[in-house]
Amino acid sequence: MSKDVLELPLDVTATRPILEHIANKWTVLILSVLCTQPARFNDLKRRLDGITHKALSEALKRLERNGLISRKVLPMQPVGVEYTITALGCSLREPFAALYNWSLANGSAMKIAQRAYDTSRRNGGLEEESE
Repeated sequence: MSKDVLELPLDVTATRPILEHIANKWTVLILSVLCTQPARFNDLKRRLDGITHKALSEALKRLERNGLISRKVLPMQPVGVEYTITALGCSLREPFAALYNWSLANGSAMKIAQRAYDTSRRNGGLEEESE
């Protein structure tokens, strides 16, 4: 098999739960921010335009539980918390960079395809799918 062909794992039972944890938009973006430097909660919230307080809090807990980030309480008043990516989290940097670069390179092509699909659907150009 060619080196350029992606070999998909056959063990969906083993990989699906892991991919559910790392393949959501906030995980990718949070880890991308933390790859460059540790950050506090409000800094992350500012840098991740559109994330809610609740979504960020839940994502950080999930990432810490999965060993992808660590949480450090800072000795200050009021108490501060800093989040740092772990070695395990850093191991996702290359695949996330590839996804990010793919997004930049192909985002406009996807928008064109979406518009064409939507236009075709509105004009009745697609038959109903059947199984």
